[in-house]
Amino acid sequence: MDILELKPLADQLFADIGALTFDGVGITRDSYGAGESAAADYLRRFAGQHGLDVQCDRAANLVFALPDEGAHAPAAWVGSHVDSVPQGGNFDGLAGIVAGLLCLIARKAQGGSGAAPLRVIAFRGEESAWFGKAYLGSGAALGKLGPDDLALKHRSSGKTLADCMAAVGADVEAIAAQQPLFDRAAAAAYLELHIEQGPVMVARKLPLAVVPGIRGNIRHNRIACLGEPGHSGAVPRWLRKDAMFAVAELITRLDEHWKVLLERGTDLVVTTGVVSTDPAEHSISRIPGKVEFSFEMRSKSVDTLEGFYQLLRTECKAISRDRGVHFEFDRRIESAPATMDPALSDLLRGACAGAGVPMEMVPSGAGHDAALFANAGIPTAMLFVRNEHGSHNPEEAMDLDDFMLGTQVMYRALEGIRAGRQP
Repeated sequence: MDILELKPLADQLFADIGALTFDGVGITRDSYGAGESAAADYLRRFAGQHGLDVQCDRAANLVFALPDEGAHAPAAWVGSHVDSVPQGGNFDGLAGIVAGLLCLIARKAQGGSGAAPLRVIAFRGEESAWFGKAYLGSGAALGKLGPDDLALKHRSSGKTLADCMAAVGADVEAIAAQQPLFDRAAAAAYLELHIEQGPVMVARKLPLAVVPGIRGNIRHNRIACLGEPGHSGAVPRWLRKDAMFAVAELITRLDEHWKVLLERGTDLVVTTGVVSTDPAEHSISRIPGKVEFSFEMRSKSVDTLEGFYQLLRTECKAISRDRGVHFEFDRRIESAPATMDPALSDLLRGACAGAGVPMEMVPSGAGHDAALFANAGIPTAMLFVRNEHGSHNPEEAMDLDDFMLGTQVMYRALEGIRAGRQP
């Protein structure tokens, strides 16, 4: 069958899951919470209605397959994540799962194929917004989470990740022991379709793009700058230990360093997304004695990440000395950059050409579960679909025609991954 004929089914999936997880402003599918579980339950029912097998792995991710298709042969895996950020958009993550399900349905209608068996995996907990760490479902599957990760607390409920994962059926004991729960030998390849989360493809009028690599990151969810509170009118500048001005100076200094590095052609993005004083004590007439803030840097280069991180720590020491404050850091969290597999990427490019779809190579500034698979030594590739208004907001606007083209390309690429060998 022509996979483009499944467009009404795709529209139904996006509409139903969007309505199910609408929060009044945007989409909220909280990791290991009610929204993510509601979407997962819907996907289970949908699979059953269309004759697909669905199982829950030991990390509580959903795995979809055709009945009796190559149970013991290495499979081509397609996946993405179920969860969203708070008040996010409907297509981030979900698009990749829907594309995989449509490919399964099309293969079921087609019958026998010489291609590798197909598995679709819907990961829980990819977004870092809820526990301060990304790739929880895929990380658990690949043995990359440990006791420190499981002790992380949910931003709203305060429950630990371990408790939240156990509540949806994950094998927390095995995850804490960092047992690999995903058989790497069972994966001939991993492919992920995802919306682009920046403006490049819209600006270049590209419906699709192949991703050559994914930036890694280093982040602290909370850095505390501790100074000395005081009366705003009574303490002169030279006697102040003002935590807010110290943080402002730190961010300004790092912005200047960032600018210089960009002028040298270095790949780097730097963000402070959270800055706060204690609402129980802050006041217009009070010098802040404590300011908490987040800090994140992303790059395709491990050396760049580590170099800028050391620059952060050096500037904190200098400002501590100059302003009489000190900085306290919570746990450093990091994700390694990833390079996509050239042969699989060529397969996607060839599928685009075969479908008559113009495309370019567009690297990913955002993180994806695909990065963990690539760094685990599994041949991995990604396909971007054009999306307006960015991502992590309710205004995500992926055109369904673009999505169906992307799904068609994924389907053709999957048919090129032959049974018994990698591409």
